[in-house]
Amino acid sequence: MATVDLKNLKNEVVGTLELADAVFAGPINEDLMHQAVKQYLASNRSGTHKTKTRAEVSGSGKKPWKQKGTGRARVGEIRNPLWRKGGIVFGPQPRDYEYHLPRKMFRAALRSALAFKLKENQLSVVDAFALSDHKTKPLAKALTGIGGSRKVLVIDHQENANLHLASRNIEEVQLLGNLQVTPYHLLNANHVVFSKAAIEALQEVLSK
Repeated sequence: MATVDLKNLKNEVVGTLELADAVFAGPINEDLMHQAVKQYLASNRSGTHKTKTRAEVSGSGKKPWKQKGTGRARVGEIRNPLWRKGGIVFGPQPRDYEYHLPRKMFRAALRSALAFKLKENQLSVVDAFALSDHKTKPLAKALTGIGGSRKVLVIDHQENANLHLASRNIEEVQLLGNLQVTPYHLLNANHVVFSKAAIEALQEVLSK
C-alpha cells in the first residue's frame, strides 16, 4: 500500500497516510486522461461563434438586373454568397459543445491522474487547512513551502471561509472541493495539495 507524508502548514512532517491501492496503485491510462481533458475543455467552450447567412446580411432582395439580355451573369440578389459582403454558406452557428463521459470512464481517468501525480511527486497532503485568519500572506508562504509557487491546486473537504478568502487573491492558486476535482484540474496543476479529510473522502468514492 502506498503511503504519503502528512505535513502541517509549516511543511513539517507530522505523520504518514496510507493511500488506497485501488486508486493510487493502478495503471496510468493516458488515453482515458486525454479523453477526460478533452471533454472538460469542450464542455467549457462558449459556443457563441456566428456568421450571417444570406437571410441575415443587410441588403435588398431585389434582383439587380434582368435575367437575360445584359450579357452579365444571372443573379437574384446582392446578398448572394458568391458576392462580396454576401451571406456565408455553412458558417459556424451558436451551439453547445458540452458532452459527458460515462461515470466509469471518468472515475478511471481520475484515478489515473491521481496515480500520475503521486508517481511524479506532485501530490502533498496536509493534516488540515486550519487558518487563524483570512490573510493571504501566511497561506501563500505555506503553499510555496509545500508545493511551490506556480499553478498549485488546493483541495479541501468542507467549506472553509478563511481558506477561501486567503487563497482567492493568490495568483495561480486554485481552490476546489474534493467532489469538484476533475482529471483536467489535476493535470493542469504543477502541484496538488490535499487536506487529509479531502483525500480520504475522495479515495473512498473512487475505491467503489
